[in-house]
Amino acid sequence: MNLPSQPFDLAIIGAGINGAGIARDAAGRGLSVAILDASDVGGATSSASTKLIHGGLRYLEYYAFGLVRKALAEREVLLDIAPHITWPQPFVLPHAQGMRPVWMLRLGTFLYDHLARREVVPGSARIDLRAERAGRALDTRYRTAFRYWDGWVDDARLVVENLKDAAAHGATVLPRMPVARAERVDGLWQLSLADGRSIAAHRLINAAGPWAEDVARRVMGLNDAPPLRLVQGSHIVTRRVHLGRDAFMLQQPDGRIIFIIPYEHDYSLIGTTEGDVQRPEDARVSDAEVEYLLSAANRYLARPLTPDDVMHRFVGVRPLILESGKGDKETTRDYRLVEHPGLDAMTIVGGKITTYRVLAEDVMARIAPKSKSWTGSAPLPGGAIDRGGNGRGGEHGQAAFKRWLEQLQAREANYDPKLVKRLAMTIGAPAADMLAGGLGRNLGGVFEAELDYFKANEWAKSSADVLWRRTKLGLHLDGAAQAEVARWFGEEPADVREIPTGHRFARPGVE
Repeated sequence: MNLPSQPFDLAIIGAGINGAGIARDAAGRGLSVAILDASDVGGATSSASTKLIHGGLRYLEYYAFGLVRKALAEREVLLDIAPHITWPQPFVLPHAQGMRPVWMLRLGTFLYDHLARREVVPGSARIDLRAERAGRALDTRYRTAFRYWDGWVDDARLVVENLKDAAAHGATVLPRMPVARAERVDGLWQLSLADGRSIAAHRLINAAGPWAEDVARRVMGLNDAPPLRLVQGSHIVTRRVHLGRDAFMLQQPDGRIIFIIPYEHDYSLIGTTEGDVQRPEDARVSDAEVEYLLSAANRYLARPLTPDDVMHRFVGVRPLILESGKGDKETTRDYRLVEHPGLDAMTIVGGKITTYRVLAEDVMARIAPKSKSWTGSAPLPGGAIDRGGNGRGGEHGQAAFKRWLEQLQAREANYDPKLVKRLAMTIGAPAADMLAGGLGRNLGGVFEAELDYFKANEWAKSSADVLWRRTKLGLHLDGAAQAEVARWFGEEPADVREIPTGHRFARPGVE
């Protein structure tokens, strides 16, 4: 790609969810934007989360009402603008003897229902597990529970969707492009890239996530970025333990909670742990963490899990704001925008995937205060489906997507409806043209047209990019099919199933 000689209005280091959200918002307001990452887009923490868009029910214990309210409002926005990769997700929260009493659970879920306006997310209710399908997955000693609702999201695809929209508005997206040095020269930021080229920008934003402090100090030469507390969150994917669509939120004797979430149809996702790590590159899912998660789940399950049931594991590193004297549970998940005075530069610290869009709006309020916000009502590319017709003006994204998918399945009746649904719930609106044009050769469960699309439109360069981030087909395809995907990308066929997302980190935007 030829880089422009003229300075960009804005350069962003780090193409995780925060950087992607800022790039989309800024490009849509008419700024010229470049966003760089040393690895794949969303290649670290932003593809290794628990996949939830949620307010954080447990944060109510620490009186974080503002954070929860903000996140709950965003939950509704994301369900609307990205309906192809999000959906309302019910959770069952069992009461356990010796832990939080029933009245506290009821109070918490009541507050959760009423802190922000709900459109498509139902309210909570007390349930009798003996009369519920979900209860059959749990040990019979658990009888009372509360069902509440949050949202699920494909985190890696949320990053890609934001970057596709940024690019559609003129942004230059540069994955696998490390920044060796960023210096102020004659009132501009000069970014020296690892391939010997350089770009200039009037303003620089450091959105490198767990690497933000390091980028500020080593790449930008600044000493005023606040220190971060790096916390690794490990997850395991097991055989499916759920009997329905309910997820579980399970209290633990140490005061923590874990989630068990239906995942990829055939599996359950269990997470997460919280342990300090010195460097993001050091993060690994330890056997001790696997044992902790299995024990935490088995404390409730009717049919215990064993290590043989673990099909996959991944880890993400959350960059939390260092707060002296606070432990894992009390440390805020909110974000902070740190401006570097006189340098037209900002470092983003903290945050969570649910509030990335609000964070981007806050950034724009500081750097382009006279421009108008727009992302809260504009669907992401895959969610840009017809919301009118038949008197359905103003239809919510979730309802519109369901109707559109049914019409697509009927129109493409020659395809397996499950395949049509998989494509629609991956790339959304572009699936219609892909199906109409033909999918090409079947490589064992993934089609050449998909690989062409990911390479041409979503910056995919390797089998791991496709099997573990653009999709989760790495969980479903056998070794022969994964080797075919590797060969398609010009790689030596290997057991790519052993390269799960989040296991190995590269530094976003830096060497």
